[in-house]
Amino acid sequence: MSAQQEAIEAEIRRTRAELARTVDELTARLDPRVQAKNVAGSAKAAVDDTRTFVTGGGLPADGSRARNVKVALGAALGVVVLAAVVVLRARR
Repeated sequence: MSAQQEAIEAEIRRTRAELARTVDELTARLDPRVQAKNVAGSAKAAVDDTRTFVTGGGLPADGSRARNVKVALGAALGVVVLAAVVVLRARR
């Protein structure tokens, strides 16, 4: 077997191993259970960060987590305003 042929076969083995790692990584990323777990963890972190902010702990240093706190507070404010509108219209 020539050196060139051995080098080609070694490259094929490396490429196959890399492809296998890529397929495994994509499988893990696209697994619905993993995605659900990630979403649940993010939601819990947003609730905890919002609770900390409301109780005087300030916004998180991480920009995306701070944005999540602002979104959660905005959504809560929207629900309160909507409830107030419904109650006021029902009284008329």
